[in-house]
Amino acid sequence: MKIAYLSTFYPYRGGIAQFNASLMRELSRDNECKAYTFTRQYPNLLFPGSTQMVEANDNAQAIESIRLLDTINPLSYITTSRIIRKFKPDLLLTKFWMPFFAPSLGSVARNIRKIGTKAFAILDNVIPHEKRIGDLALVKYFLNSNDAFVVMTESVKNDLLDLKPDAKYILTPHPLYDHFGEKLTKETARQILGIESKQKVLLFFGFIRSYKGLDLLLEAMTKLSNDYLLIIAGEVYGSFNEYEDYIKRNDLNNKVKLFIRYISDEEVKLFFCSSDVCVLPYKSGTQSGIIGISYHFDLPVIATDVGGLAEMINPYRTGIVVGEPKVENIIFGIEQYFQGETSQIYTKNIRKYKEIANWKSLAFNIIRFYENI
Repeated sequence: MKIAYLSTFYPYRGGIAQFNASLMRELSRDNECKAYTFTRQYPNLLFPGSTQMVEANDNAQAIESIRLLDTINPLSYITTSRIIRKFKPDLLLTKFWMPFFAPSLGSVARNIRKIGTKAFAILDNVIPHEKRIGDLALVKYFLNSNDAFVVMTESVKNDLLDLKPDAKYILTPHPLYDHFGEKLTKETARQILGIESKQKVLLFFGFIRSYKGLDLLLEAMTKLSNDYLLIIAGEVYGSFNEYEDYIKRNDLNNKVKLFIRYISDEEVKLFFCSSDVCVLPYKSGTQSGIIGISYHFDLPVIATDVGGLAEMINPYRTGIVVGEPKVENIIFGIEQYFQGETSQIYTKNIRKYKEIANWKSLAFNIIRFYENI
């Protein structure tokens, strides 16, 4: 079958582009696929990071794509639709993660459906983490522009059905990222990062945003013993000043190691391989690509029970879900994790989880869904 995949691809960087590249490669094995991406993804004023584009030290998957869609130029919606329609795809696949993309992606989907093409959207989020006026109207416009949906957590499924009760969908596990290279030994990774071998190392990884609960984890660190070290690795969205001030006020400099910048794909393994556990103290959320990276390196996860995080942990016994996002819950989960041989059991279970959470399974499920729609 012929598949047009419209979303973020190389030369854009980040988790969304990584997801799309991995799925595109798998879909292309047995189908005729074309990737289409943005000429402008975000206006610079709306992008809080350092850059949207791949840089020299990024190990990005260079998927060949056609750059067409400008999210803030409606004329490009028409041009994009016209060019994709010439390809005459059986399926248009898009990925949706925030309301900002609803007008552009939704308009193209509506236009492509006029020639009989089915439009499927992979939903990372339906309800945004950081809500703004008009979000729900935009989301509803996008949802009504598509024939069916791919969701990867019960939380996203429930949000979808709240806004579109008649939605057709499949629920399938989020695949694990597998392009970060081979694992390093813990000793080697710690030596490179300058970490003592006997420390209990917690990892907070990824873009730093307020809903991710770093403030809760830092407060937890003030109450944990000096045996613990927290690595914070990722680019900040906004300002890191309040976290830095908290670290100084509470004399946490010896218990926190900072890498506040974009982490290139080549470096990712250093942080996961040097850590004992990945901690997601999120205040809200739906799913997390960070869990997928963590499992790739056989690293268990401690997470708060928000959105669909528990669905990637509890059924498979690959970590600890601590309940609601409170400091005392996070402390309890961390201390519990380091008792006995618990971590070894979680690591063994992660290896079993990898057998079902992969790109081949996701591609197969999408094609089968299309055939049965």
